[in-house]
Amino acid sequence: MTVPIFELPDELRLSLITKQFPCREPQIRALATLLNPSSAPCRNLVVYGTEATGKTAITTALLASLDGDSLRHVIVNSIECITARHLYETVVGKVAAALEWEAVPPRCESVSQLTVSLSKMLKYTERPDGFRFVLVFDGIDHQREAPHTLLPALARLSEIIPNLTTLFILTSPPPNNLLTTFTPHLHFPTYTKPEFISILSLTPPPPITPTTTPSETLDLYTRFIAAVHDSLSRSASRTLPSLTQACHTLWPKFTLPILNRTHTVKEFTKLIVLARVHFQDESLLDPTLSLSPPSSSLTPNPVKTTDLANLLPTTARFLLLSAYLASHNPTKTDLTLFSTFHHGRKRRRGGFSSGVGGGVAGGGRGGRKKGSQHRKIARKLLGAHAFVLERMLAIFMAVRTEWDPASRGRIRNGVVEGGEEEVDNDVYMSIATLASLRLLVKVGGGGDVTDLGGKWRVAVGWEVVRGLGRSVGVEVEEWLIE
Repeated sequence: MTVPIFELPDELRLSLITKQFPCREPQIRALATLLNPSSAPCRNLVVYGTEATGKTAITTALLASLDGDSLRHVIVNSIECITARHLYETVVGKVAAALEWEAVPPRCESVSQLTVSLSKMLKYTERPDGFRFVLVFDGIDHQREAPHTLLPALARLSEIIPNLTTLFILTSPPPNNLLTTFTPHLHFPTYTKPEFISILSLTPPPPITPTTTPSETLDLYTRFIAAVHDSLSRSASRTLPSLTQACHTLWPKFTLPILNRTHTVKEFTKLIVLARVHFQDESLLDPTLSLSPPSSSLTPNPVKTTDLANLLPTTARFLLLSAYLASHNPTKTDLTLFSTFHHGRKRRRGGFSSGVGGGVAGGGRGGRKKGSQHRKIARKLLGAHAFVLERMLAIFMAVRTEWDPASRGRIRNGVVEGGEEEVDNDVYMSIATLASLRLLVKVGGGGDVTDLGGKWRVAVGWEVVRGLGRSVGVEVEEWLIE
């Protein structure tokens, strides 16, 4: 009877790992085929993907199930190694322990000495037929003090040692990083929304009330996971652990009306409306805030320091106020409000008001047009309009000399002398910070943050802006055209 050259991995082992890591069956089967000695073992293999996609966990579980007389493995966490020499000696020590090598591992200071040590243990020692050793470098792209030839040198180990497979776990490998002719790459993509729901639905919470059936609880929990994903996946819960923690934090608050007997399990829409404030509050996802015990009535409540005015620096506050003025003031009133050419200081709102046709009329002599019978809604009560970044920076440069005494210079003929006249890097860093906090939203998606022609929209309301302005001594209402 002839022995087959190619054999697929054991289905029983693969089924157990697939149940342990759902939604990763293609990656598990491909990885098992490329590592199993009787299937299609390769010399080098690159496993890559973003954070928390199951690369290390699946590799560890699969190698543990395949480990036996014909396969041994070692996993080296490169982040724990301080230098490249520390990495080499860690590899030699772990390989010697996995093979039960009796001799004391020698010192290893270079890749050449690493090759010699591994060759003694793997190549020049008698091993069973079909023996394979898998050497895994986890997070090798984050290795500290690594020479630029580290990855190509480690990839050459399998060319010298035939029964060695080198596996590299990376986040985002650059093209041709191993400098070899062909290296298989296995991608672990991020989980999609249906995958998130199917994974988290495998461990539903217990029934909410004694009268609630497990099927009703599972149906409500599935719809709840979808709502949490839509609310927080882009801003705060992009990975499976963070989304799991968000669901565990928000589930008791979401089901509180059911416990209070005010709503039933089937009223999902009403429950979402009641819990909307919790879905919009990302501070609940902070473990130090969500898991802290409630304060006793005998102890005074601590002062909350989550106010936006206390978190943002001065430059970021001025930029956010300038963005609000650019969103809520018409473009044609910028010269009236912020120009200093004639008078040497800004002309504030005073008696200015917008007429019916949208023009600006003086509040003293002209007043409103006599035929006007309609009253306009204040612009601060309307939605924010899009503005160009160049306009916001122009407003910022115009009002900063009056709002910030440190940057105030002597004004002569409309020119600030002795003040800061150019936009520095601190301003662009503050714009990037406001964009990352979703306080400024770029209209139209991507693009460079420093593009002066890009359109933006402010994402804070009037109450927040008024408190932010008063924290720096600015009454924002005086700079708005009604």
